[in-house]
Amino acid sequence: MQSIQQQPWQKYYGDDAYRPQLPEVSLYSILADSAKTYGEQTAVTFNDETLTYNELKSRADRLAGSWKEMNYQKGERIGLMIGNHPDYIVSYYAAQALGLIVVQINPAYTLRELLQVLDDASVSYIIADGRSLKTIQEVTELYEVKQIIGSQISKHRENGSILYLEDLIMAGASLQNPVEINAKEDIAVIQYTGGTTGKVKGAMLTHFNLTTNVLQSFAMYRQKIVPGEETVLAATPLYHVYAMTSAMNLGLYMGANILLIQKFNVDEVLEKIKTHQPTVFPGVPKMYIMFANHPKAHEYGLNSLKVCSSGSAPLPIEVIRKFEEVSGSQILEGFGMSETSPTTHRTPIHGERKVGSIGIPVPGTDCRIVDSDHNVLEANFVGELLINGPQVMKGYWNNKAETKHALQNGWLHTGDLATMDEDGYFYIIGRKKEMIIFGGFNIYPQEIEGVLFEHEDVKEAAVVGLPHELHGEIVKAYIVPKDGRNIDIDEIRNYCYAKMTPYKVPKSIEVRDSLPRNGVGKLLKRHLVKEEMEKGEQKNVN
Repeated sequence: MQSIQQQPWQKYYGDDAYRPQLPEVSLYSILADSAKTYGEQTAVTFNDETLTYNELKSRADRLAGSWKEMNYQKGERIGLMIGNHPDYIVSYYAAQALGLIVVQINPAYTLRELLQVLDDASVSYIIADGRSLKTIQEVTELYEVKQIIGSQISKHRENGSILYLEDLIMAGASLQNPVEINAKEDIAVIQYTGGTTGKVKGAMLTHFNLTTNVLQSFAMYRQKIVPGEETVLAATPLYHVYAMTSAMNLGLYMGANILLIQKFNVDEVLEKIKTHQPTVFPGVPKMYIMFANHPKAHEYGLNSLKVCSSGSAPLPIEVIRKFEEVSGSQILEGFGMSETSPTTHRTPIHGERKVGSIGIPVPGTDCRIVDSDHNVLEANFVGELLINGPQVMKGYWNNKAETKHALQNGWLHTGDLATMDEDGYFYIIGRKKEMIIFGGFNIYPQEIEGVLFEHEDVKEAAVVGLPHELHGEIVKAYIVPKDGRNIDIDEIRNYCYAKMTPYKVPKSIEVRDSLPRNGVGKLLKRHLVKEEMEKGEQKNVN
């Protein structure tokens, strides 16, 4: 294997940052160390309430103390099914202090989705908020949970079987000695992600994976960060791997004030930005799109943001341009996966900013582009992106077959098509399974979407490939117009012909009010394809 020191991206790290110290410690040490350093400084701002680092650690320690008295055991799985709230951070770090394995769960999950995760991970305990409690209580008829704990829930008789998080915190004797952790072996988090067969897979992220990724991320942007003086805009759900690391864990490591947003409403968030002037924003594309299209965005002081990054999905170049135009802040693009804790690439501070690139591998990470026979490709060739580094997962929980497929000879096979230029900057071309083959030509949806986003009437766009008897697959585009704009499909098609070779131009264009997205705003193209398949089946039946 070629050493990291010989890679072209090395020159951009500066100050030997490509060799940060990566101690083998518990994830809980992030909170413990920051409480010692930043004790009376604000750790979390939520609505009109604040918690200092000492208060946050005290609440986590008392909750861990209560759980210890209740005989919660190291290695047991505890589900966190709550939205953005200080209780999430408290519960997460209390679990890490005891060596419990956190299973992060979207509070909007349906009964079927929840049951799939609980059954796969053999979850023993689960923390619910008002949004998720009903679903959890329904699932207990099919799955036995040892204990349900309520967060932000009023006490009622019908909730008699649950415990209340606040009671456990207030009654708990502070945990004096966190459990001993083998950082490289002990799992801290099981992060679920979609599988190739539709069945979810749980990425096992160790304490070492997660603490390492915090240090790697900090090393990339350390020149712009002043520990103890930053404010992180945490608007993405903490149950998502991106916000978990880039907003919560990294924020606490930096001694930052985490400005925690319960639900993303663009007007309300802009008001909070104006009041609190955050400096770091790990956002997702939908949020940047909403900021970029807000008619008064320039009035809210978005230029307070020193470090903006984007995760969960590719960010169209036109959105980057528009956001930077209205905000005066740059978006430093990157890349990550649930399987990599999640960050693998970031645009370097000391280096050229190449819009459209995901940047370079973060310190300690090696990457390569390979063809279908696993031969390493030279610069500017398209192939599958492979990743090797300390942030790469241990494997998939209880799934040896998927683990063997994803992890081969120490390399994680991402399933993403990418290319690298001569400077070591990487570019994601698209997902292998999303690539469209039209009459033998390879078409990458991301390229077409980029063109559509440049059109003045288009707010959002998604491109998929649909089966076709003659051509193999054809291109279909789904477009959401900007507010007050009308889409002329013929004009859009002509616009595409002017920008791309004919075989890439969508053969079908559909205008919609919205596109299907998950809880963190990630576009769900598979839903669009499924709809088309069901339409075809219905047509055949009729």
